[in-house]
Amino acid sequence: MTHAPPGYACPFCRYAAGVGNELVGPEHVVEQTPETVTFVAPRAWGRCEGLLVIPTEHHENLYDLPDGLGAPLLWATRRAALALKLAERCDGVSTRQHNEPAGNQDVWHFHTHVFPRWHGDGLYQAEPWSPERTHMAARAERLRAAITTSM
Repeated sequence: MTHAPPGYACPFCRYAAGVGNELVGPEHVVEQTPETVTFVAPRAWGRCEGLLVIPTEHHENLYDLPDGLGAPLLWATRRAALALKLAERCDGVSTRQHNEPAGNQDVWHFHTHVFPRWHGDGLYQAEPWSPERTHMAARAERLRAAITTSM
């Protein structure tokens, strides 16, 4: 079952192709493999500025993923979590993945949120905000260095 509206122009497909927009550009990519792209999320909640991990090919949600894509996506998610631990010295990491409107999905391309966490950070009570692009680019650079160092 597809939930994307007719003529949906998927922003994540554009990111995977290296084409940005007013929210995210190529400078915000932390890591790219043939199967995945990890980039700085254009929305944050409180202190928790996360990353998004997406497949390079368009798959609307978890139900639509080919079996062989599970391992590369989990590998990329793990690397994102380790980079956050090293670069941001967070106390922990949370991951979230949403499917369908009732599951709070709002971009019709499979994606996993990877959040740095600190004790008492109030992630689930915080209002979303949008970091500035230059701030996002600096974070991406630090996280790219952390991935290279920690792996």
